[in-house]
Amino acid sequence: MHQFTIIVPVYNEAENLPRLAKALLDFLPIAIKNTVVLFVNDGSTDHSESLIKEICAQNAGFSYISFRNNKGLSAAIKAGFDHTETELVGYMDSDLQTTPSDFNLLLPHISAHDLVTGVRSKRQDSMMKKFSSKVANSIRRAFTHDGMDDTGCPLKVIKTSYAQRIPMFRGLHRFLPAMILLQKGSILQVPVQHFPRLAGKAKFGIWNRLFGPLSDCFAYLWMKKKYINYEIKEKG
Repeated sequence: MHQFTIIVPVYNEAENLPRLAKALLDFLPIAIKNTVVLFVNDGSTDHSESLIKEICAQNAGFSYISFRNNKGLSAAIKAGFDHTETELVGYMDSDLQTTPSDFNLLLPHISAHDLVTGVRSKRQDSMMKKFSSKVANSIRRAFTHDGMDDTGCPLKVIKTSYAQRIPMFRGLHRFLPAMILLQKGSILQVPVQHFPRLAGKAKFGIWNRLFGPLSDCFAYLWMKKKYINYEIKEKG
């Protein structure tokens, strides 16, 4: 019985998909939880969709959903959460700057926590990208008090029951730990590997890596004030 779903949002990553598929196929036999893969094609305009269909047709345990139009990373992650049927869900980017094998570093901790996220050690990014991410993380921590050092790390494991209660909003991917804390959940960060991008183009620039999160923080504060959290005592 499957226990863990890896969501892979894809937007114009045709150059990376063959390498990504191989990395995922290599991981599935060694995964410490019985794992399946769900690609979310975010309205790609290159031939990513046809490659995803080919990969899924050739490999058991791989499936996909495809958006009609590009809706952004947060929408792709939320759609993946909504279509997950396993008790655990995680996600990784399709650029292979993180490796699926590192899910085995996160999964042992999920029984004691509700979200376990990677922290990219020795980041293989440009100085400007690392600087903008550091500033953005500092701004976000000041608003959320979630204690996370690298909320942008695209390697996370979450209990599906928590993930599916996260409300949808643009910029969601930056606030997953904070949204688990709003549910009175427990979060943990664990160091993971990081690699340089070998193909394709980054989808985030200075504007949406640095200034975008600032406006999203105000949206989070509104969400926190209005958030509804409840527990069922019993059913009859």
